[in-house]
Amino acid sequence: MFTGIIENIGIVKEIYQSGTNIDFTIQSAISNELKIDQSVAHNGVCLTVTELAEDWHKVTAVEETLLKTNLNQLKSGDITNLERCMIANGRFDGHIVQGHVDQTGKCTNKEERDGSWLFDFEYDQNKGNVTVEKGSICINGISLTCFNSGDGKFSVTIIPYTMEHTSFKTLRVGDTVNLEFDIIGKYVSKLLNKK
Repeated sequence: MFTGIIENIGIVKEIYQSGTNIDFTIQSAISNELKIDQSVAHNGVCLTVTELAEDWHKVTAVEETLLKTNLNQLKSGDITNLERCMIANGRFDGHIVQGHVDQTGKCTNKEERDGSWLFDFEYDQNKGNVTVEKGSICINGISLTCFNSGDGKFSVTIIPYTMEHTSFKTLRVGDTVNLEFDIIGKYVSKLLNKK
């Protein structure tokens, strides 16, 4: 389990195709603190550390993950948001994040707002996911509050700290992002739509 509070940024150093899987070698300042078998969210996707050295670690994304996330678009040199799994004895910042991406979405607008940035996103509403006004959303692993919530769309505002310390600094209009919708909202939506 994660909280959506990004701990560090990693740089994609190498990408290897292995059958239908892709192995990613990620360089980061926290790689030396990881251990084999540890769960680490990469752009909000929970992946298992399979190999590591002092300043890099390796993870594998399976075909299902590659089909439903933006990891299949990563290139060498790209940055990825990193978060280690939550420690159970600390404060719970952000919101409950599983690291299980529900679907991807597209950035449709990026606007500087004199000290912050407004981003608009669209997603396929036919997949059963919803946002609510002032509800939680996880974009590329980042816990955020959405507003202007509508059918298949929502907005978020990014503060300077988040802009500087996450992949939002490289996000452009048209880019694909990973979306994990609020777990409580998903259960409520499923129960209401049950026949």
